[in-house]
Amino acid sequence: MIRFLAIGFLAIGPVAELVAGTAIAASPESLQQQVRTYRQTHEQQIIDDFVDLLAIPNVASDSANIRRNADHLSALLAHRGFETRLLQVGQSPPAVFGERRQPGADKTLLIYVHYDGQPVQPENWSSPPWQPTLRDGPVDRGGKIIDRRAPFDPEARLYARSAGDDKAPVIALMYALDALAAAGQKSSVNLKVFFEGEEEAGSPHLREVLEKYKTLLGADLWLFCDGPVHQTRRWQLAYGVRGTTGFQMTVYGPARPLHSGHYGNWAPNPISALVDLLASMRDQHGRVLVDGFYDQVREPTERELSAIRAAPKVDEQLMEELQIGRTEHPETRLEQALLKPAMNFRGIRSGGVGDQSRNIISPAAEASVGLRLVPDQSPAQLREQIEAHIRNQGYHIVYEEPDEPTRRRHPRLIRLHWEAGGYPSLRTPMDHPLAEKLSGILNRLSGGTLVEQPTMGGSLPLFHISEVLAVPVLILPIANHDNNQHGRDENIRLQNLWDAIEIYAVVLRDIGR
Repeated sequence: MIRFLAIGFLAIGPVAELVAGTAIAASPESLQQQVRTYRQTHEQQIIDDFVDLLAIPNVASDSANIRRNADHLSALLAHRGFETRLLQVGQSPPAVFGERRQPGADKTLLIYVHYDGQPVQPENWSSPPWQPTLRDGPVDRGGKIIDRRAPFDPEARLYARSAGDDKAPVIALMYALDALAAAGQKSSVNLKVFFEGEEEAGSPHLREVLEKYKTLLGADLWLFCDGPVHQTRRWQLAYGVRGTTGFQMTVYGPARPLHSGHYGNWAPNPISALVDLLASMRDQHGRVLVDGFYDQVREPTERELSAIRAAPKVDEQLMEELQIGRTEHPETRLEQALLKPAMNFRGIRSGGVGDQSRNIISPAAEASVGLRLVPDQSPAQLREQIEAHIRNQGYHIVYEEPDEPTRRRHPRLIRLHWEAGGYPSLRTPMDHPLAEKLSGILNRLSGGTLVEQPTMGGSLPLFHISEVLAVPVLILPIANHDNNQHGRDENIRLQNLWDAIEIYAVVLRDIGR
């Protein structure tokens, strides 16, 4: 069920006159307080609406529930005066588009959010992933379930899939608009929104959607609302992300499982071969050993390095929080490490361990490898270099399940499956006029404590947007850094949601001035 406010953009009488622009513009700090007061009196409704949205399952492959999400989002937007439509190519999950023009505005801001989420393993969660549950603190520190009734402790956390990644910005934006209307203020920009339905699946259709609806999606700035705030809980503005691609590989051994006592030291062991191959690709310090891997890497600018030096260091805090005794680069702080490309071993599968272990030589061993790219690297270039490296290790590469003659013909045989939907990295220049304008607004609101991050650690399809639409892209994240995105017990700290409502309202009112 979608709940609506009594005060909104369809107001009449005195409120409508205020919305039309007769109200004196409040200072950013004054508007922030007005929005805060509004939020405090509507907390129950905000949480109820958020729960309704989170309760709709949202894995990209679940087409029926993806459409339920899209329809729900369209209704939220329509109630706030947006003209909406669903954007699709073929049978792709729909992107929800909304537009609300502001008389007198000469700039257009497009806000991007994705509404799909990662797949779940419900048995691993402390509470069902699509039954939003409020706790008085982090569940891994003993947080207990509490009633979803106002007033709310700002340190309470709402647990559900996509609570932190990435449905919270949708609700924050809706109530920022409502709070602006109630305060008699108006947006300084024409506003568009683009809610993607397959970002967690790698955005395989995004470029086609951008090309098909290029005119519709034009704007002066795309603002991505995804990702976590700084680990110190300070707000941050990110100017880019690393690109992404990945592949699965399967190394082959005997055609059937063999008793290791009878055939050990004779039949090739694919687990051993796979481990050796992985070790040839990456060392213990995280440096990729593939020839040419770093050749196209663009070096950061002095302004980007200065922003990193100005940010608070969090390495010791994170090492304690994550219970690790070292980092891969002890001499490099986290933010500098994010400026480099990376190879991550996401998983290995073969045989069994613990109660499932058996004295066998397995027929095959599989690994999943993810790559994070930095500016000027491309997925195609890295694929070529990695395949050359594998061949240099003596392997014959196939891309389909090998038949018997192929297995017999090649002493070292590997199957590769490259993922669709990868994309390069992007960094927007920090001196872009709209970037400087947004940075100024956020710095003023935060009392000068804004953290500026040249590259956020995760990946988003910013490159496609920049290349197809020729538009700058910035990232304004809102989730708590420990929100468990992509994992079990995903959550959002309520104060992060409250802060986002205030920030969005002031940004919308001031960014186009």
